[in-house]
Amino acid sequence: MKGAKSKGDTKKADTRLSVKKGGAAKAGKKPTKKEKAAAKDPNKPKRPASAFFVFMEEFRKQYKEKHPNNKSVSVVGKAGGDKWKSLTEEEKAPYVAKAEKRKSEYEKNMKAYNKRQAEGAKAAEDEEEESEKSQSEVNDDEDDEDGSGEVCFVFGIKQSITILPLEFSLLNDCCFSCVG
Repeated sequence: MKGAKSKGDTKKADTRLSVKKGGAAKAGKKPTKKEKAAAKDPNKPKRPASAFFVFMEEFRKQYKEKHPNNKSVSVVGKAGGDKWKSLTEEEKAPYVAKAEKRKSEYEKNMKAYNKRQAEGAKAAEDEEEESEKSQSEVNDDEDDEDGSGEVCFVFGIKQSITILPLEFSLLNDCCFSCVG
């Protein structure tokens, strides 16, 4: 079989023609943690602390009084965790009650927050309905009033600028379909 390609030749050609995956991954990458954090609403109520964290608030104060020279957060956390594990259900009950109280307050605040958000979204929709023209249509109408320049066939916008007394049309620079 003269002229037949060997398996080794086809693999080399495929690797040379293949597209690198790294470049495509960067174009469609997921947002980073910082980008996600920027999207949070500062008016949204914070989630309530669990019974353990309610306990830790108190425990940190007590631990700091007993060990004023300790600067390590991890040591305090480990001691608090060990203490929490050693508590009975009756000893944990006041912390659980405080956590439940905070949770009910949180749920009430969230209902109010969601209601405000829904009202805000409804008001925004009403404003959009009241305006029959979009902002770009309003701008197009304003541009038509002066009567100078031409309109792009693709984008539907008038593109002209005035430089001193001369007027130059940017129509041909707008898009390829306007060239001609």
